[in-house]
Amino acid sequence: MFDRRLVASFDWVLLALVLLAAAIGIANLYSSTSSWNLNGLPIYMKQTYWLAIGFSIAITLTVLSYRHLEHMATITYIGCVSLLASVLIFGKTSMGATRWIDLGVFNLQPSEVMKVVIIIALAAYFSQHESTEGYRLSELIAPGLLLSVPVILTMKQPDLGTAMLLLFIGTTMALFAGIRRYALTILGLLASCAMTGGWFLLHGYQKDRIRTFLDPERDPLGTGYHIIQSKIAVGSGGLWGKGFMQGTQSQLSFLPERHTDFAFSVFAEEWGLFGCILLLALYLAIVLRGINIARKADSSFGMYLAIGITAMIFWHIIVNLGMVIGLLPVVGVPLPLFSYGGTSMVTTMIGCGLLLNISMRRFMF
Repeated sequence: MFDRRLVASFDWVLLALVLLAAAIGIANLYSSTSSWNLNGLPIYMKQTYWLAIGFSIAITLTVLSYRHLEHMATITYIGCVSLLASVLIFGKTSMGATRWIDLGVFNLQPSEVMKVVIIIALAAYFSQHESTEGYRLSELIAPGLLLSVPVILTMKQPDLGTAMLLLFIGTTMALFAGIRRYALTILGLLASCAMTGGWFLLHGYQKDRIRTFLDPERDPLGTGYHIIQSKIAVGSGGLWGKGFMQGTQSQLSFLPERHTDFAFSVFAEEWGLFGCILLLALYLAIVLRGINIARKADSSFGMYLAIGITAMIFWHIIVNLGMVIGLLPVVGVPLPLFSYGGTSMVTTMIGCGLLLNISMRRFMF
């Protein structure tokens, strides 16, 4: 028998916020790419189709209880790790990176899917091994291994941005689950050592990105070009912006990757500080909604799952915005629901579908 509480508990506000952010993103893509002469569908139409696919998957996910995912965590984790490993063997290479599997109809990026899968895996672990006094260092070995395998495989592609996001998501979930003070201190020291030693493991272009982050003017026409043009676009928007499709940096093609990594720069130039504040308020509302869903979840697995998904959205926003205004190195992280990317859009919508699922079943026992 269908329980009417499922419909009554559906978070229509979250769905409206997500669709509004996606709609603004599509309009922004229209502004930045409508003048391109492309064979086939325009970029903004492709993004619309990906949104429709993601929306369909998200709504479908609300039909079945999210609790089934706890029992499927192991198999989905093994399957996604296998996809990550297969990318290194027969993946599609583009711009020096091997991150995609060519499926004919579209290119699948397993590292994007891994963001949701690692959240499910860690949520299952933390819910099944809860610690009231916080986790000891020895108790963090298992979740650490769960996290380190996809991080290493992602860095081998190489994809430093996604690997960094996986670490941020896993760390956020672990901190939320609780870590004893001495364990946290030791982990902090180990992380500091890893960051120092990790410099020697980075590829040459990754080191150049960090050097450029520290001093963009050292190579203004080379590695520093992206961030310099992005900062010019953001700053030239002023208080009210130049108007829709009136941004000179984007319309005159000074701004590279304006449909992906630097989509926010286009928006900031056209809508100014006022528009940016409204967009950030929209994202803040989505994040707060996710935290509220986690707080009201009816199970520990649902709580950890909601926290992980919210952390995924939050860190994407922080890293991308920090990247386009020069506060973080350029690492190729998209702005969720805003930057062009089929796998990224579908992954974000899957996460939103799971949040809706958890919200719907907060009164189901």
